[in-house]
Amino acid sequence: MKTTSYYPVIMTHDVAATVAFYRNHLRFAPLFESDWYVHLQSSEDEAVNLGIVQADHETIPEAARGKASQGLLINFEVEEPDAVYERIVGAGLPILRSLRDEAFGQRHFIFADPNGVLVDVVKPIQPSAEFLAHYAPETAGR
Repeated sequence: MKTTSYYPVIMTHDVAATVAFYRNHLRFAPLFESDWYVHLQSSEDEAVNLGIVQADHETIPEAARGKASQGLLINFEVEEPDAVYERIVGAGLPILRSLRDEAFGQRHFIFADPNGVLVDVVKPIQPSAEFLAHYAPETAGR
């Protein structure tokens, strides 16, 4: 299978609120908008896309219909997590994991969207010697 694109689609009970969240706080813009589905694209990188779908829409298989996304963590790799952190804190959103450097090679923080989907804003940093051995040689400390 040759994948030509990949993006998560968040199932929600409130499409408009979820879209507003990603537009206002993570700089996404709609490429397609309907009352039941919105396709968002990062205004900073066209390769970064996200779908938002009404959880009870008929296109959702019956076994999953009506269930909003949960147990999901979405990572956004950025160049300046500190600036994003300040913007999110300034917007009054609750921070679930404060901005920190992790020994496994990330500077990051975590907050949640209106559905409880965790949003992890990440910048790769040099991992500790302990974790360096776990990386493929070509990716360590990128």
